Amino acid sequence: MLRTSALLPVALALTPLLAQAANAVCEAQTGDKLTPVIELYTSEGCSSCPPADQWLSGLKGKPVVAQAFHVAYWDYIGWKDVYASPAFTTRQRDIAAANRLSNIYTPQVVRNGQDWRTWRLPLQTLDSKAPAKAHIALRKAEGSDQFEARVTPARGTGPWTAYWTVTEHNHSSRVKAGENAGEFLKHDFVVRQYVTLGHYDGAQVLKIGAIAAKPEHPRQINVVVTDAKSGESLQAISLQCAS
Repeated sequence: MLRTSALLPVALALTPLLAQAANAVCEAQTGDKLTPVIELYTSEGCSSCPPADQWLSGLKGKPVVAQAFHVAYWDYIGWKDVYASPAFTTRQRDIAAANRLSNIYTPQVVRNGQDWRTWRLPLQTLDSKAPAKAHIALRKAEGSDQFEARVTPARGTGPWTAYWTVTEHNHSSRVKAGENAGEFLKHDFVVRQYVTLGHYDGAQVLKIGAIAAKPEHPRQINVVVTDAKSGESLQAISLQCAS
């Protein structure tokens, strides 16, 4: 169910973005470049969404923070998307307002808070050369589903805010009604928990209580830090632990 709450040290993983560990400690920290944040707004009731879902699945292992927000406004045509939440629709509307869009739509891909309509074009690069404006160190507490994120904004950075999500891979549905009736849909990076945090100034330690991990659905803990006024992405991180 979706919730909107709130032995030896492991060396930092192969990339600064993603860590995997079989032992008790799992941690990662960001580098000096901005990690791209990719948000897909999608629905199982939308016939044009499955190609976008497949595209997002192709980002596994890439140096990005990827998240699939399933929206609920397609449910009226006869198929209820069990991964959807009204909170995700609210987030999409807020992004539309910030981008001065007249409406919301699916599938929509957002990159670093900006509407990104050219994601379908070949040779798109997700590599970021922009400098990060914050540093994040994310660590899982031993033997629990508690995480700690230490956020240190760059010198001269003003007030900031953040949100965190839990995303999961390997979800699927046999759709029986609506525009995708008869289709078997597969989903990765599905947002299963989404929590917005307050406004801060200077370095801060954030405490995160995540939903329990499920072996059949590999889980990522994602933290996204943004400028409190402009919404500009300052830095982001994704952490995947063995359990």
